[in-house]
Amino acid sequence: MTPQTSPHKNWTLVAVSLGTFMLLVDITIVVVALPSIRGALHTSFSDVQWTIDAYSLTLASLLLPSGSLADILGRRRVFIAGLVVFTIGSLLCGLSTSGTMLIACRAFQGIGGATVFATSLALLAQTFHGKERGFAFGVWGAVAGAASGLGPLLGGLLTTDLSWRWIFFVNLPLGVAAVLITFKSVAESKPDTARRIDVPGFLVFTGGLFFLVYGLIESSRRGWGSTVVVGSLVLAVLLILAFPVIESRIKQPMFDLQLFRKPAFNGGLLAAFGMNGGLFAMFLYLTLYLQDSLHYSALATGLRIALITLVMMCVAIPSGRFSQRIPARWMMGPGLIIVGIGLLLMRGITHDSSWTHLIPGFIIAGAGAGMVNPTLANAAIGVVEPRNAGMASGISSTFRQIGIATAVATFGSIFASGLKGATGPTVAVHFASTMNELLLIAALISLVAGALATALLRPKDFVPHGAPAAETA
Repeated sequence: MTPQTSPHKNWTLVAVSLGTFMLLVDITIVVVALPSIRGALHTSFSDVQWTIDAYSLTLASLLLPSGSLADILGRRRVFIAGLVVFTIGSLLCGLSTSGTMLIACRAFQGIGGATVFATSLALLAQTFHGKERGFAFGVWGAVAGAASGLGPLLGGLLTTDLSWRWIFFVNLPLGVAAVLITFKSVAESKPDTARRIDVPGFLVFTGGLFFLVYGLIESSRRGWGSTVVVGSLVLAVLLILAFPVIESRIKQPMFDLQLFRKPAFNGGLLAAFGMNGGLFAMFLYLTLYLQDSLHYSALATGLRIALITLVMMCVAIPSGRFSQRIPARWMMGPGLIIVGIGLLLMRGITHDSSWTHLIPGFIIAGAGAGMVNPTLANAAIGVVEPRNAGMASGISSTFRQIGIATAVATFGSIFASGLKGATGPTVAVHFASTMNELLLIAALISLVAGALATALLRPKDFVPHGAPAAETA
């Protein structure tokens, strides 16, 4: 490995933080603007779902091969390429003239996002050790929280005062700055041995995810009995089941199936899925509730959603530090359970409820998410040898994106079914009832993931990286 000096460490943290901020702010900033995008481009509800899922699906599909590619070509090089692609994709999204074009450009954004996600934690993990690693992940968690916190505010402000297009244009200066810093000041790194790109595994995995999400989204429009929906879901199941079979027969798979033998690795993946498949997937539907049912503007909606993410940001910093002394099972597991409790507290919405009904749940869920995020980052690479850090961070991020992609699609089908046939005064009643149902499902996802993470995240499964962080994370 290339030795790192202190300045290089600092610039690596700055570059990774900028890239992370840009990617994560794009998620929440887009959610707040979706009703405006739907009105401006005259898109359907399925298009709204695809605007989120095209990005998440591409991320989930490419994170695994991107991790391998980074190990082969160098993490710095692939990180820069990802930043460039994401920045160009942001420009194209802002210039979109139709829903189809926007969805395609969001998928292109996801290509860049995948390479950045797959390399960011690996760059930090191999640059920082001991207490420094805990500090670096604490900063990363704070940046992630800040991005999520500022996203709704920035999205509402830009959409209300300028145009929804500026939620994408805002990425341009951040992307350029991150590229320049990385190119000039971040040292290259890659393991001594690297895995080949697993093309068969990639194609089967991508196909399985695509048909799964496609079937779930189309079910809201065509119905669960549709030939297209049933066919898509059956094909998805077959491809997903074929994936581990193919991986077990390949000499250098993109994902080492032996990791499944480590309960802590499985616990981390379940936590990653539960975090995004619960609270973060609900952001779209909370936004629709605030704008379509309570009739708040994009800015007013952003201010209210930001309560969750600002609490998350405040909790993330001390959580990163506590992760050095507290085992991951007592941060991630309880954190997800707290998220689930917060989602349950949001329930009880009626047709004449005000947004203040959501405040206790917003605060509790945000605090739980702040406990999970920085610890999840540390645990992602803590169960593998340093040479496999790229693969580990890639698979962890993959499960996060699978969580949000499948949950957004599933929730959308339930949402559309709940509002079907509602007219006039009954719309508000159906909207409230459907929101309560979605919040219950999201809470159950978080609670189950939290319980399983607590049981599976055994400290003995973590690989010593010459630091307490790796042992007690």
